[in-house]
Amino acid sequence: MKIPKGIEGDYLEIKENHLFFDIKGYHHPQDRKICFLRFYPDQNGDRIKEGKKYKKIYSLDDRYLKVREEYPQYLFFSNELDLELQGVKIGDIKKIYTPRDYYYTLITKKQLVGVELALVQLCELFIKKCKVDENLIGISGSPMVGLNKEKTDLDILIYGTRESLEFQNNLKKIFSVSKGLRKYSAQEYKTHYNWRFGGSSFNFENFLKSEKRKLHQGKYNGTDFFIRYIKSPEDWKGNFYDYQFKNLGRIEIQAKIVDSSDSIFTPCSYKIKCKEIMDKNLIVNSINLNDITEINSFRGRFCEHAKDGESVLVKGKLEEVIFKGNQKHLRILLTDQTQDIFCVI
Repeated sequence: MKIPKGIEGDYLEIKENHLFFDIKGYHHPQDRKICFLRFYPDQNGDRIKEGKKYKKIYSLDDRYLKVREEYPQYLFFSNELDLELQGVKIGDIKKIYTPRDYYYTLITKKQLVGVELALVQLCELFIKKCKVDENLIGISGSPMVGLNKEKTDLDILIYGTRESLEFQNNLKKIFSVSKGLRKYSAQEYKTHYNWRFGGSSFNFENFLKSEKRKLHQGKYNGTDFFIRYIKSPEDWKGNFYDYQFKNLGRIEIQAKIVDSSDSIFTPCSYKIKCKEIMDKNLIVNSINLNDITEINSFRGRFCEHAKDGESVLVKGKLEEVIFKGNQKHLRILLTDQTQDIFCVI
């Protein structure tokens, strides 16, 4: 399987300003990569690379604020997505870092230090017990660009649509047979909730209902791990210019999940049947319930969140999606940590 550079899970470094961005999604404009600021130089930073101190920036709001105030050249408005985005032009990119290359670097390294050993051991466990091809596994996150602290999360990527689904199915057995791999404890779920949904109206009980059954996250020998699944390139439907999105405002609905098979991937997707609109604040005057057919998110926190047949409450941004000028449907996009809701009811 040939996987192109510059997709979800990859990072890029720019030629000027010593900035690092993480790349989002599969589809990008011809002249740039859609990506979001992740590390920037700061004399008070707690990460060091080549003698320079860096800070890591976390929330999406903080990333936009930082870029708008100090690096506005990396903001652009996409007519296709009807959205202001962060992005780096191709000519400004110094290097693209990929999880596959980083994994290969580690397994061919003579001596592993610190988190490197844990990352390789976790990958070896997955390769052996989950029967994943070592050419379809990668390691992302701050270690990939040399900006990790001593204690850091273990971010693993699995490539391929069929391969990811098979891996996820095999993963069910690993938690019961591996001593080092486990799900979160009750207290750790509380910490996890505060990190991912702190400040929102999404309550802990609803969070726990979905979170406790997720397989793509947990602890490995005491360190947090997270698995991201990437679809095969032949399943990346269309290209960037085949899509036209229109922001229709905010909406809250009750719906039934009719197909959750794409819920493990980034971006994640759920096919739904809308039951009732609970609240709406739309540009358009009226919509057809049957036209709202999908929940979508680029945020890993919404992966594996609901299963087929379950009823859910969803609050997010309503968008009209036009594919190649004629195929239309409506989707709810989940992006905002404090405003968006997605819970099983």
